[in-house]
Amino acid sequence: MLLGGSRQQVVAIEAAKQAGFYTVLCDYLQDNPGQFVADKFYQVSTTDVEALLKVAKEENIDGVLAYASDPAALPAAIVADKLRLPTNSVQCVEILGVKHKFRSFLKENGFAYPNYVSFSKDTDTSELKSKIETLRFPIVIKPTDSSGSKGVTKLATIRRLRQAVKAAGEYSRNGVLIAEEYIEYGFPEVIGGDIFVEDGEIRLFGEMSCIRDQNGTSLLPAGEKWPSGLSEEQTTAVHKELIRLIKMLDVRFGEFNIEIIIDKKNKVHFLELGPRAGGNMIPIQLSDAFSVDLPMANVKVAMGEKACLTPSQPQGCYMTYVLHSAKKGKLESIFFSELAQEHIYRVVLYRQPGESIEVFDGAGKAIGIVFLHFQNRETLWNFVNLIGDHINVVVS
Repeated sequence: MLLGGSRQQVVAIEAAKQAGFYTVLCDYLQDNPGQFVADKFYQVSTTDVEALLKVAKEENIDGVLAYASDPAALPAAIVADKLRLPTNSVQCVEILGVKHKFRSFLKENGFAYPNYVSFSKDTDTSELKSKIETLRFPIVIKPTDSSGSKGVTKLATIRRLRQAVKAAGEYSRNGVLIAEEYIEYGFPEVIGGDIFVEDGEIRLFGEMSCIRDQNGTSLLPAGEKWPSGLSEEQTTAVHKELIRLIKMLDVRFGEFNIEIIIDKKNKVHFLELGPRAGGNMIPIQLSDAFSVDLPMANVKVAMGEKACLTPSQPQGCYMTYVLHSAKKGKLESIFFSELAQEHIYRVVLYRQPGESIEVFDGAGKAIGIVFLHFQNRETLWNFVNLIGDHINVVVS
C-alpha cells in the first residue's frame, strides 16, 4: 500500500510494480496521476489512520510506504505497527516528524540545537512576546509538522511577529509552531540530500548542498548539488552525528531526508531528519550519482526484503534545479543556454507552455526539475553562481 500518488511519488508505484507487487494506492486527491499507474486506487486521505487501516485490512497488504511524504510518514508507521508489518517505531517517526519533539530529543541527548520555544498558532500576541523574550534575534518562526521551508520566516526584530505566526499557521496541521534562534552559518549553504538505512546501518550518505533562489530572498530549496563542498573534517563530523542519531533512535531501515547547518564552530545542527525520501526528486538524483535504485530500495525494505544497496563512487558532479517562477501567470517558455544544454541529461516538466503557473512558495508549485552532470566541481560551481544566465522561466 502506497500513501500518495503525486507526480514525484509515481516512481515508487512503478518500482513496486516492477518488483512484481500488487499496488494499492491511497490519496485524497481525485486527480492524482498515481491512480493511473497503481493496480487499485482508494480516494482516502493519507493522514486518516482509521480509513487507511480499513483499506489495509481489506486488501490484506504486506507492506506500507509513504514515499516522499511528510504528512503520511506517521500514519504509515502506525498502520504498519498495528498490522505487525515492517516499520520503524511509531515513536521514532513521531520524534523525527514533529519539530518541537525533535528539538527536545536533540537537547536531551547532547546534540547541537538552537534555543527555542514552542507555542500554539492561536497564542495571544502579548503572551507570545513574553515567551520569546529568552531568544536572541534573529529568530525563525516555523510550523512543527511541515517541511521544505514552507511557512518559514526569519525575523530580525519582533516587528513582523504576527505576520510570521500567521504564515507558519497556514502550513501547520497540528497547530503547534516553533520559534528558534537563527543559526549563523559556518559553511555557507544548508546541507540537504538523503541517507539510506538498512539493518540499522547507513548504507548511503547522500549529503548535498542546497541551491536557493539567486536573489537569496527565498528559504525554499531550488535544487541540490553533489558533492556538497564540505571539507573532509566537516563531512566526517556530519557522518558521525548522523550515525549517532540513527543509533539513538533505533532506526531500522528506510530513506531519510536531511537538512543540516554547520555553524561557525563547525558544530552540526540538524534542522530536520525527515522520516521519508526527499522531495524534488532527490532519490532519483542520488540514484544517478551512486548507481543505485533508491525508489526500489524503499519498496523492498517496506516489504521486509533486503535492498542490498551497494553504492558506487560517483563519477563527476551532479546537480538538480527546480524550475519555478517568482510571479504567477502563463508559462511562455523555458530558456536553456548552450552551456546548460551541454550538461542537462534529463528534464521533467510538470507544466507545459500555455498553462497557468503560480508563485513558487512550496514544492507543489514547481514547474519541473532539471538534472545536470558536470565533469568537475569548478565547472559546477561556476554554473550555479550564474544560473540565472543559463536557466530562465519566461512568464507572461
